[in-house]
Amino acid sequence: MLIKNARIVTRDEVFTGTLRIEDGAIRDVERGSTSAREAEDWNGDYLLPGLIELHTDNLEKHLAPRPGVFWNTDAAFVIHDAQVAAAGITTVFDALAIGSRATVGIRGRDIQTKCAEALERFSVRGLLRAEHFLHLRCEIATADVVEVFDSLCGHPLLRLASVMDHTPGQRQWHDRDQWRRFQERHGKWTDEQASMMLTELESEQQRFADAHRREIVARCATLGVPVASHDDTLVEHVEQAAAEGIVLAEFPTTRVAAEAAHAHGISTVMGAPNIVRGGSHSGNVSALDLAQAGLLDILSSDYVPSSLLTAAFELVDKAGWSLPRAVATVSAEPARTAGLHDRGAIVPGLRADFVRVTMLDALPVPRATYRAGLRIV
Repeated sequence: MLIKNARIVTRDEVFTGTLRIEDGAIRDVERGSTSAREAEDWNGDYLLPGLIELHTDNLEKHLAPRPGVFWNTDAAFVIHDAQVAAAGITTVFDALAIGSRATVGIRGRDIQTKCAEALERFSVRGLLRAEHFLHLRCEIATADVVEVFDSLCGHPLLRLASVMDHTPGQRQWHDRDQWRRFQERHGKWTDEQASMMLTELESEQQRFADAHRREIVARCATLGVPVASHDDTLVEHVEQAAAEGIVLAEFPTTRVAAEAAHAHGISTVMGAPNIVRGGSHSGNVSALDLAQAGLLDILSSDYVPSSLLTAAFELVDKAGWSLPRAVATVSAEPARTAGLHDRGAIVPGLRADFVRVTMLDALPVPRATYRAGLRIV
């Protein structure tokens, strides 16, 4: 495959050039055009590396499209995969939350097992557009999280784990009233109901959180699986993560936590929807503020796949970043952190994962997505 007249975004610059693909890899990247008749003319559209998503809850939306409605797992995977590929994402870490807790997303053991099995089955048969890996999100303040981890830790696509605690009063939900308002979005609780729920969750947190965190981190060290911390709020949270060898800080909720992460050499991940919306839906620190302070390393689409590309371009306008630097937050940096050294940039020798993007005013629109040189959308 030969492409000409593309605005190629490399790790360091943007230029109009030509890209040659052979055997699923990037063969040549050159400035200028070509007279070769077989070249596909991109007419000035951007050519970006395929986007890499380390944490997405998008699958959960298709598993439970309405409160109380649970969809077929296989069918949910098909549309989730199509949606991420159409957003320009060529590598995706499906975040599967483990640890049974009724008030936090899709957390039943049965659905967790079915999702892990579906991921392997679809991948083995080559039925997925993007390349999928498994990210186990471990809700440490639950009774069964270690048991479920042990049942899934042999999964062939496991590449990342994270430790999280969504107990009211902790981290993201340090404000219990805010937690209650979020939980009540599908129906009001009485004060008695809220009090009972808080008492139960806080009891579980005291019984399980510390011990289960130690167990999960130790198991990941043995397996060689990198670990991320989730919703660090205090400097003490980051210092604990650093002592545990954690490599990634997902969605730090305060600037001081993000500063501490950088001081310890821990990469920070922030939500792309936070950039697009102009702030956190939970009232936490703004991702844009961290970007402007040089404390943002990686973007995650979290719950909106299309936000990844949009947010990268908005970093140019809103934070004054160069386009190569912004694109690196959704390609080169997540690839480096996850140890995916064969992708993440437009460089000869790397896998030919890339996306064609045209602009509609200020909105980047993905027109085609390629994985290993083959068009998948």
